[in-house]
Amino acid sequence: MSAIHSKARNVTDGFGGLRAFVQAAETLSFVEAGRRLGLSASAIGKSIARLEEQFDVRLFHRTTRSVSLTEDGARFLSRCTRILAEVEAMSLDFSRTDAALRGHLRVALPTAITFFTAHLAEFSRLHPQIELDVEFDDRLVNLVEDRFDVAIRTGEPEDSQFPSRRLASFRHVIVGAPSYLSSRPPLTNPAALNEHRLLLYKKPRTGKIEAWPVERELSPKRIGPAGGAVANSIDALIIMAREGRGLACVPDYFIPQELRDGMLSVVLESAASRDNSFHIFWPSKAQRMPRVRTFIDFMSRRMPRER
Repeated sequence: MSAIHSKARNVTDGFGGLRAFVQAAETLSFVEAGRRLGLSASAIGKSIARLEEQFDVRLFHRTTRSVSLTEDGARFLSRCTRILAEVEAMSLDFSRTDAALRGHLRVALPTAITFFTAHLAEFSRLHPQIELDVEFDDRLVNLVEDRFDVAIRTGEPEDSQFPSRRLASFRHVIVGAPSYLSSRPPLTNPAALNEHRLLLYKKPRTGKIEAWPVERELSPKRIGPAGGAVANSIDALIIMAREGRGLACVPDYFIPQELRDGMLSVVLESAASRDNSFHIFWPSKAQRMPRVRTFIDFMSRRMPRER
Protein backbone atom coordinates (compact mmCIF):
# COMPACT_ATOMS: atom_id res chain seq x y z
CA MET A 1 0.00 0.00 0.00
CA SER A 2 1.39 3.42 -0.92
CA ALA A 3 2.12 6.04 1.74
CA ILE A 4 -0.65 8.31 0.47
CA HIS A 5 -3.18 5.46 0.58
CA SER A 6 -2.06 4.55 4.06
CA LYS A 7 -2.54 8.14 5.19
CA ALA A 8 -5.90 8.32 3.48
CA ARG A 9 -7.07 5.33 5.47
CA ASN A 10 -5.68 6.70 8.73
CA VAL A 11 -7.36 10.11 8.30
CA THR A 12 -10.60 8.60 9.59
CA ASP A 13 -8.90 6.72 12.43
CA GLY A 14 -9.45 8.28 15.84
CA PHE A 15 -9.95 12.01 15.40
CA GLY A 16 -8.31 12.24 11.97
CA GLY A 17 -11.62 12.83 10.22
CA LEU A 18 -12.41 15.75 12.50
CA ARG A 19 -8.97 17.24 11.89
CA ALA A 20 -9.46 16.91 8.14
CA PHE A 21 -12.80 18.68 8.41
CA VAL A 22 -11.40 21.51 10.56
CA GLN A 23 -8.52 22.15 8.16
CA ALA A 24 -10.91 22.16 5.20
CA ALA A 25 -13.29 24.50 7.03
CA GLU A 26 -10.53 26.93 8.00
CA THR A 27 -8.90 27.03 4.56
CA LEU A 28 -12.08 26.46 2.48
CA SER A 29 -9.90 24.29 0.27
CA PHE A 30 -9.60 20.52 0.18
CA VAL A 31 -6.26 20.90 -1.59
CA GLU A 32 -4.81 23.19 1.08
CA ALA A 33 -6.25 21.05 3.89
CA GLY A 34 -4.60 18.02 2.34
CA ARG A 35 -1.29 19.84 1.98
CA ARG A 36 -1.30 20.75 5.67
CA LEU A 37 -2.10 17.18 6.72
CA GLY A 38 0.09 15.44 4.16
CA LEU A 39 -2.86 13.98 2.26
CA SER A 40 -4.42 14.29 -1.15
CA ALA A 41 -7.47 16.48 -1.77
CA SER A 42 -9.34 13.29 -2.63
CA ALA A 43 -8.52 11.79 0.76
CA ILE A 44 -9.83 14.92 2.48
CA GLY A 45 -13.02 14.81 0.40
CA LYS A 46 -13.62 11.15 1.21
CA SER A 47 -13.03 11.76 4.90
CA ILE A 48 -15.56 14.59 4.95
CA ALA A 49 -18.04 12.51 2.96
CA ARG A 50 -17.78 9.79 5.63
CA LEU A 51 -18.48 12.38 8.33
CA GLU A 52 -21.52 13.64 6.42
CA GLU A 53 -22.80 10.11 6.07
CA GLN A 54 -22.10 9.25 9.70
CA PHE A 55 -23.87 12.31 11.07
CA ASP A 56 -26.45 12.55 8.29
CA VAL A 57 -25.63 16.18 7.64
CA ARG A 58 -24.26 18.29 4.80
CA LEU A 59 -21.15 20.14 5.94
CA PHE A 60 -20.10 21.99 2.78
CA HIS A 61 -21.61 23.64 -0.25
CA ARG A 62 -19.47 22.41 -3.15
CA THR A 63 -19.04 23.86 -6.62
CA THR A 64 -16.38 23.24 -9.24
CA ARG A 65 -14.59 26.43 -8.12
CA SER A 66 -15.11 26.69 -4.39
CA VAL A 67 -16.39 25.18 -1.16
CA SER A 68 -18.14 26.95 1.70
CA LEU A 69 -19.56 25.87 5.03
CA THR A 70 -23.26 25.17 5.39
CA GLU A 71 -25.06 26.40 8.51
CA ASP A 72 -24.77 22.90 9.96
CA GLY A 73 -21.12 22.86 8.94
CA ALA A 74 -20.45 26.03 10.94
CA ARG A 75 -22.06 24.47 14.01
CA PHE A 76 -20.08 21.28 13.46
CA LEU A 77 -16.85 23.30 13.22
CA SER A 78 -17.50 24.94 16.59
CA ARG A 79 -17.99 21.52 18.21
CA CYS A 80 -14.98 19.97 16.48
CA THR A 81 -12.69 22.79 17.55
CA ARG A 82 -13.60 22.31 21.19
CA ILE A 83 -13.26 18.54 20.95
CA LEU A 84 -9.84 18.65 19.33
CA ALA A 85 -8.60 21.24 21.82
CA GLU A 86 -9.59 18.92 24.67
CA VAL A 87 -7.98 15.94 22.95
CA GLU A 88 -4.73 17.85 22.52
CA ALA A 89 -4.83 19.01 26.13
CA MET A 90 -5.45 15.45 27.33
CA SER A 91 -2.62 14.16 25.17
CA LEU A 92 -0.25 16.70 26.68
CA ASP A 93 -1.43 15.95 30.23
CA PHE A 94 -0.65 12.25 29.82
CA SER A 95 2.54 12.59 27.79
CA ARG A 96 4.30 15.49 29.47
CA THR A 97 7.14 14.94 31.88
CA ASP A 98 9.36 17.38 33.71
CA ALA A 99 12.13 16.54 31.26
CA ALA A 100 9.91 17.06 28.22
CA LEU A 101 8.71 20.50 29.32
CA ARG A 102 12.12 22.03 29.63
CA GLY A 103 14.29 24.00 27.29
CA HIS A 104 14.31 27.09 25.13
CA LEU A 105 11.14 28.38 23.42
CA ARG A 106 11.56 31.21 20.93
CA VAL A 107 8.32 33.11 20.30
CA ALA A 108 7.42 35.95 17.91
CA LEU A 109 4.46 38.13 18.93
CA PRO A 110 2.76 41.33 17.70
CA THR A 111 3.73 44.59 19.42
CA ALA A 112 0.70 44.62 21.77
CA ILE A 113 3.13 44.02 24.62
CA THR A 114 0.77 44.68 27.54
CA PHE A 115 -1.86 42.27 26.22
CA PHE A 116 0.47 39.36 25.47
CA THR A 117 2.73 39.81 28.50
CA ALA A 118 -0.10 38.76 30.83
CA HIS A 119 -0.45 35.48 28.91
CA LEU A 120 3.31 34.94 28.88
CA ALA A 121 3.53 35.46 32.63
CA GLU A 122 0.80 32.87 33.21
CA PHE A 123 2.49 30.39 30.87
CA SER A 124 5.80 30.90 32.64
CA ARG A 125 4.14 30.32 36.01
CA LEU A 126 2.60 27.05 34.80
CA HIS A 127 5.79 25.85 33.11
CA PRO A 128 8.74 27.31 35.01
CA GLN A 129 11.30 25.01 33.35
CA ILE A 130 10.60 26.44 29.89
CA GLU A 131 12.89 29.33 29.01
CA LEU A 132 10.96 31.93 27.02
CA ASP A 133 12.75 33.98 24.37
CA VAL A 134 10.17 36.49 23.12
CA GLU A 135 10.43 39.04 20.32
CA PHE A 136 7.69 41.65 19.91
CA ASP A 137 7.61 42.83 16.32
CA ASP A 138 4.90 43.30 13.69
CA ARG A 139 7.16 42.18 10.87
CA LEU A 140 6.44 38.85 9.19
CA VAL A 141 9.25 36.78 10.63
CA ASN A 142 10.56 33.74 8.81
CA LEU A 143 10.11 30.95 11.33
CA VAL A 144 12.91 28.80 9.92
CA GLU A 145 15.52 31.41 9.00
CA ASP A 146 14.93 33.43 12.19
CA ARG A 147 14.76 30.23 14.27
CA PHE A 148 11.42 30.82 15.91
CA ASP A 149 9.52 27.87 17.40
CA VAL A 150 6.16 29.61 17.16
CA ALA A 151 4.69 32.96 16.06
CA ILE A 152 1.38 34.77 16.42
CA ARG A 153 0.35 37.10 13.59
CA THR A 154 -2.64 39.28 12.87
CA GLY A 155 -4.65 38.79 9.71
CA GLU A 156 -5.26 35.83 7.47
CA PRO A 157 -2.18 33.76 6.56
CA GLU A 158 -0.38 35.21 3.55
CA ASP A 159 1.61 32.02 3.00
CA SER A 160 0.78 28.38 3.53
CA GLN A 161 4.16 26.79 4.08
CA PHE A 162 3.68 26.49 7.85
CA PRO A 163 0.95 24.77 9.89
CA SER A 164 -1.33 27.29 11.60
CA ARG A 165 -4.35 27.60 13.81
CA ARG A 166 -6.84 30.44 14.07
CA LEU A 167 -6.84 31.72 17.64
CA ALA A 168 -9.37 34.53 17.82
CA SER A 169 -11.26 37.16 15.89
CA PHE A 170 -11.43 40.87 16.61
CA ARG A 171 -12.52 44.13 15.06
CA HIS A 172 -10.99 47.58 15.05
CA VAL A 173 -12.90 50.21 17.01
CA ILE A 174 -12.44 53.96 17.37
CA VAL A 175 -12.22 54.89 21.04
CA GLY A 176 -11.73 57.90 23.26
CA ALA A 177 -11.74 58.68 26.97
CA PRO A 178 -14.89 60.28 28.44
CA SER A 179 -12.80 63.27 29.54
CA TYR A 180 -11.71 63.85 25.95
CA LEU A 181 -15.07 63.20 24.31
CA SER A 182 -16.90 65.59 26.66
CA SER A 183 -14.68 68.48 25.63
CA ARG A 184 -14.69 67.98 21.87
CA PRO A 185 -17.22 68.34 19.02
CA PRO A 186 -19.76 65.48 18.81
CA LEU A 187 -18.93 62.63 16.44
CA THR A 188 -22.01 62.20 14.28
CA ASN A 189 -20.23 61.03 11.12
CA PRO A 190 -16.70 60.18 9.91
CA ALA A 191 -16.18 63.70 8.54
CA ALA A 192 -16.31 64.99 12.14
CA LEU A 193 -12.98 63.22 12.78
CA ASN A 194 -11.31 66.17 11.06
CA GLU A 195 -12.08 68.23 14.17
CA HIS A 196 -10.45 65.78 16.55
CA ARG A 197 -6.97 64.88 17.69
CA LEU A 198 -6.08 61.53 16.17
CA LEU A 199 -3.68 58.94 17.54
CA LEU A 200 -2.48 57.03 14.49
CA TYR A 201 -0.66 53.72 14.15
CA LYS A 202 2.54 53.60 12.07
CA LYS A 203 3.42 50.18 10.70
CA PRO A 204 6.88 49.23 11.96
CA ARG A 205 7.91 47.46 8.76
CA THR A 206 6.95 50.16 6.28
CA GLY A 207 6.56 53.34 8.32
CA LYS A 208 3.17 53.89 6.66
CA ILE A 209 0.23 55.21 8.66
CA GLU A 210 -2.58 52.66 8.90
CA ALA A 211 -5.83 54.06 7.51
CA TRP A 212 -8.88 53.89 9.75
CA PRO A 213 -11.81 51.65 8.73
CA VAL A 214 -14.38 54.36 8.17
CA GLU A 215 -16.63 55.07 5.21
CA ARG A 216 -14.15 57.65 3.94
CA GLU A 217 -10.59 56.77 4.86
CA LEU A 218 -8.57 59.46 6.57
CA SER A 219 -5.58 60.95 4.83
CA PRO A 220 -2.60 58.95 6.14
CA LYS A 221 -0.65 62.14 6.91
CA ARG A 222 -3.41 63.89 8.86
CA ILE A 223 -3.45 63.75 12.65
CA GLY A 224 -6.02 66.47 13.20
CA PRO A 225 -5.59 69.66 15.24
CA ALA A 226 -2.41 70.22 17.22
CA GLY A 227 -1.88 67.51 19.81
CA GLY A 228 -2.39 64.40 17.71
CA ALA A 229 0.26 61.71 17.58
CA VAL A 230 1.74 58.88 15.53
CA ALA A 231 3.25 55.78 17.13
CA ASN A 232 4.36 52.31 16.06
CA SER A 233 3.07 50.81 19.31
CA ILE A 234 -0.57 49.89 19.94
CA ASP A 235 0.11 49.98 23.68
CA ALA A 236 1.23 53.62 23.40
CA LEU A 237 -1.92 54.56 21.48
CA ILE A 238 -4.15 52.89 24.08
CA ILE A 239 -2.39 54.67 26.94
CA MET A 240 -2.62 58.06 25.22
CA ALA A 241 -6.30 57.53 24.43
CA ARG A 242 -6.96 56.47 28.02
CA GLU A 243 -5.24 59.65 29.22
CA GLY A 244 -7.55 61.78 27.09
CA ARG A 245 -5.01 62.78 24.45
CA GLY A 246 -7.21 61.94 21.44
CA LEU A 247 -9.00 59.21 19.51
CA ALA A 248 -7.36 55.90 18.67
CA CYS A 249 -8.38 53.05 16.38
CA VAL A 250 -7.33 49.78 18.01
CA PRO A 251 -8.37 46.10 18.12
CA ASP A 252 -11.20 45.59 20.61
CA TYR A 253 -9.49 42.39 21.80
CA PHE A 254 -6.77 44.49 23.45
CA ILE A 255 -9.04 46.77 25.51
CA PRO A 256 -11.84 44.69 27.12
CA GLN A 257 -11.07 46.03 30.61
CA GLU A 258 -10.98 49.65 29.45
CA LEU A 259 -14.35 49.24 27.72
CA ARG A 260 -15.93 47.45 30.69
CA ASP A 261 -14.67 50.03 33.20
CA GLY A 262 -15.66 53.00 31.04
CA MET A 263 -12.08 54.26 30.68
CA LEU A 264 -12.64 54.22 26.92
CA SER A 265 -15.82 54.52 24.86
CA VAL A 266 -16.44 53.39 21.29
CA VAL A 267 -17.48 56.08 18.81
CA LEU A 268 -18.75 55.87 15.23
CA GLU A 269 -19.43 52.17 15.75
CA SER A 270 -21.87 51.96 12.86
CA ALA A 271 -19.48 53.71 10.47
CA ALA A 272 -16.30 51.85 11.38
CA SER A 273 -15.73 48.20 10.68
CA ARG A 274 -12.74 46.02 9.96
CA ASP A 275 -12.76 42.40 11.02
CA ASN A 276 -9.46 40.66 11.61
CA SER A 277 -8.02 37.64 13.35
CA PHE A 278 -5.04 36.15 15.16
CA HIS A 279 -3.30 33.02 13.85
CA ILE A 280 -0.56 31.00 15.49
CA PHE A 281 2.12 29.43 13.25
CA TRP A 282 4.87 26.91 13.83
CA PRO A 283 7.39 24.93 11.75
CA SER A 284 6.11 21.43 11.01
CA LYS A 285 8.91 19.70 12.91
CA ALA A 286 8.49 21.94 15.96
CA GLN A 287 5.06 20.55 16.78
CA ARG A 288 6.68 17.30 17.86
CA MET A 289 8.35 19.15 20.74
CA PRO A 290 6.16 19.03 23.87
CA ARG A 291 7.03 22.59 24.88
CA VAL A 292 5.81 23.89 21.48
CA ARG A 293 2.60 21.84 21.59
CA THR A 294 2.02 23.04 25.14
CA PHE A 295 2.37 26.70 24.12
CA ILE A 296 0.05 26.29 21.12
CA ASP A 297 -2.57 24.61 23.29
CA PHE A 298 -2.19 27.22 26.04
CA MET A 299 -2.72 30.16 23.67
CA SER A 300 -5.68 28.40 22.04
CA ARG A 301 -7.39 28.22 25.42
CA ARG A 302 -6.44 31.75 26.46
CA MET A 303 -7.58 33.34 23.19
CA PRO A 304 -10.90 31.66 22.31
CA ARG A 305 -12.32 32.31 18.83
CA GLU A 306 -15.51 33.81 20.16
CA ARG A 307 -15.74 36.03 23.21
